[in-house]
Amino acid sequence: MAGNRCVVYMGPGKVEVHDIGYPELALPEQQRKCEHGVILKVVATNICGSDQHMVRGRTTAPVGQTLGHEITGEVIEAGRDVEFIKVGDLVSVPFNIACGRCRNCKEGKTGICLNVNPARPGAAYGYVDMGGWRGGQAEYVMVPYADFNLLKFPDKDQALAKIKDLTMLSDIFPTGYHGAYTAGVTTGSTVYVAGAGPVGLACAASAQLLGAAVVIVGDMNAERLAQARSFGCETIDLTQQADISDQLAQILGEPEVDAAVDCVGFEARGHGAGAGEAPATVLNTIMSVTRAGGRLGIPGLYVTGDPGGVDEQAKIGQLGVRIGLGWAKSLTFTTGQCPVMRYHRQLMMAILHDKIQIAKAVNATVISLDDAPRGYRDFDKGAARKFVLNPHGVIAA
Repeated sequence: MAGNRCVVYMGPGKVEVHDIGYPELALPEQQRKCEHGVILKVVATNICGSDQHMVRGRTTAPVGQTLGHEITGEVIEAGRDVEFIKVGDLVSVPFNIACGRCRNCKEGKTGICLNVNPARPGAAYGYVDMGGWRGGQAEYVMVPYADFNLLKFPDKDQALAKIKDLTMLSDIFPTGYHGAYTAGVTTGSTVYVAGAGPVGLACAASAQLLGAAVVIVGDMNAERLAQARSFGCETIDLTQQADISDQLAQILGEPEVDAAVDCVGFEARGHGAGAGEAPATVLNTIMSVTRAGGRLGIPGLYVTGDPGGVDEQAKIGQLGVRIGLGWAKSLTFTTGQCPVMRYHRQLMMAILHDKIQIAKAVNATVISLDDAPRGYRDFDKGAARKFVLNPHGVIAA
């Protein structure tokens, strides 16, 4: 039987590649087969900022937690009850695990499926408190409810030629798009995107795809801001701008935008040179700079347990958010996991028909599975790259 090497969290700041055993068509912690599942040979699997929260020790993830929820792979085994996905298919795996049968799934809310996590609604591969499913920064992975969850690429050769773009469909492209879409971005919109990490860059590119007139990205990392400018975004250096309204006015002629998106989450820092961590900063900023009656997309991750929180309230996810400001301006908020299946087929078509180059926008950089620890270190230092792991050497250099 083949082994299965996977990236594993070994404590704050440390990941290693271990053999976790070849996957079985079986449900985690249940004594029964998973006949509705498939086993994938992983073609591409990405390092995500959400993984980085765990690796920094900013969640309750235990040592030994397997990692990886951004998965693209080839089906090599299918359970008895799988009807429409076949061995040999090349597929994208939404990071949300969903049964397709519960009330939430039937309403399209696949990020909060009721049947795949005994602890709470919603599950994901290789993530703390998300149902115990094994991670996909690995050579092989098991995917349940395959007919419902998997997106099959229509032409395998065409897909392999665009694999660095298509691997973004498992999470960051739909997540960025979800942030922009739920913020109401449309033709002619002015948009502020907080954060120029991979999700922020994907959100900015999505806002352009949706027809925004001006997309402005704020961050404290000069390399990431340069990456945003590389595909036509305006930028704000938040180390220099404690109050961004004046900068918005210089760019737009007014100090507000039509829509704003939080692509940072709970490890946000205050604005200005030398500012420390202030987790409500981005939420309060986007309320301040969005016009009355506007909409806010909040795909940035917020948690209910943060051992490294700046105070006792932050450790349980209770932040100093100016909800009165949001109420007074009649703002609309959309939070939570992106329901990937709501968007991934349309975004696949945009990639396949050259309407967007998402890999270029996020600076996709292919590395080997063995190089994953270095990828995590570089990403943590602020590298303006989206690291794509290549477990079987399928992706061309």
